[in-house]
Formats: sequence, C-alpha cells, structure tokens
Amino acid sequence: MSLAHQWRLFQVALQYFTRLPVPAMAEFDPAWLTHSARYFPLVGWLVGAACAGVFWVASGTFEPAIAAGLALATGVLLTGAFHEDGLADTCDALGGRVERERALEIMRDSRIGSYGSLALLLNTGLRWAALASLGAGLGALALFLMHPAARGGAASLMARLDYVRLDDSKAKPVAAPQSAEALRWMLGFAALPAALLGWIAPLATLAGLLAVAAVHGVCRRWYRRRLGGYTGDALGACEQLGETAFLLAFVAVAA
Repeated sequence: MSLAHQWRLFQVALQYFTRLPVPAMAEFDPAWLTHSARYFPLVGWLVGAACAGVFWVASGTFEPAIAAGLALATGVLLTGAFHEDGLADTCDALGGRVERERALEIMRDSRIGSYGSLALLLNTGLRWAALASLGAGLGALALFLMHPAARGGAASLMARLDYVRLDDSKAKPVAAPQSAEALRWMLGFAALPAALLGWIAPLATLAGLLAVAAVHGVCRRWYRRRLGGYTGDALGACEQLGETAFLLAFVAVAA
C-alpha cells in the first residue's frame, strides 16, 4: 500500500476513535474502516500526548488530584468517552450470570446498569488516584505510554478472537478480524513509545506493559468463555482495564 493510502487509513482511525477534526475525504471505502484498526494504538499516541501535556502543565499550578482530573478529562473529551461506554456496556452484560444471547442484548441497550456504573466509578477512581500519586514528570510519562499500550492490548484481541456480532453494528467494520500483518502494526505502534522513552523509568514501564498483557490475556479468556469472541464494547472494556492496570503497575514500581 502507498504511503498516501496509509495516511488515509490513519485519518479514518482518527475520525472513528476520537473527536479530533479530520479533513473531508473525496471518496470512502467501507473496507478502510477494517484496515484502519491497525492504527488504533497510534491514535493513542495523540491522546496520550495531549493528556500528558495537560498533566504536566496543570501540575505546575494545581494540586496533584486536580491535575490528574484535568488530564483524565482531556482523554474523555478527545475520545467522547468511547471506550468508557464500552466498559460500562460490557460489565452490565457480563457482570451477571446470563446466557450469551442475553449478554449481547444487554450490550445493545444504551441504558447503564449497576454493574456498568460501578465499573466506571471504580475504574476512573483508580486511574485518578494512581495518577495523582505521581509527580509531573513520571505522571506525564505514564500517560503517554499508557494510551498506546492499552489500545494495543485491546486491538490485538481482533487477531485472536472472532467477532460475534451478526447484526449491522456500527463497530462491525472497524472491529473485523485482523490479519497477522495488521497485528504486527498494532503491537509495533503500541510498544514503540515504551521502547523510545521507557529508559526514563525502565522497571515501571516494564511493569505497566506486563500488566496490559495480563489484562489482554484475562479478557481474551473471559470473552471466549462468555461470548465466544469479542464485540466493539468488549474491546473498549479491555482498553479501559488496560489503562488502569498500566497505571497501577507503574505506580507500584515507581513509588
């Protein structure tokens, strides 16, 4: 594929996964959504850089808890709480003991239940507290590394499991099964920031990456057992849990 086409695929990923403005395209092929998934972790570079910048600047003016809140709010604004929504829907669907078809029906429901509410509260609270415990430098580093790593852990599920939605879900094209080549792109973009900047806090960075890998493994087994595969919401849940796991592991080693 040409470089121009790769740039087009990245723009498609940016448009799908964030609220950042993207120039209008003269033409569009639905297959581009499927191929753009390889750039999901690269989108995390931009989101992570924005959150890291806000945390760094805010830490010079506000208390750590406020700086952490502003950084997390930046991520929510940039993504439109896209992945948080997936976490809530997945926990509502899989939190109770229901059959596979009923779980998929719950995921389609836009209403949020007790499992989803608690998942959002606990997941956001843990990230907030963990980030607030880090100084400006390490906190900014953790945010920049966390976003692509967590997205890589979630996106790589698409190469390991089957997509289980048979309807016309809006996530179906971008969440379609990925090739081995696409998986290499995903993992490369996910790991490159850590390879370039991990030397600043090597053990904490390694701990964060291992935590994301552990979340990927747990989610893969969980989704296979309960759903027989994954959905777009399930990917969002894995991404959010990956972020939290990365931050907690990073703090545990860096503190």
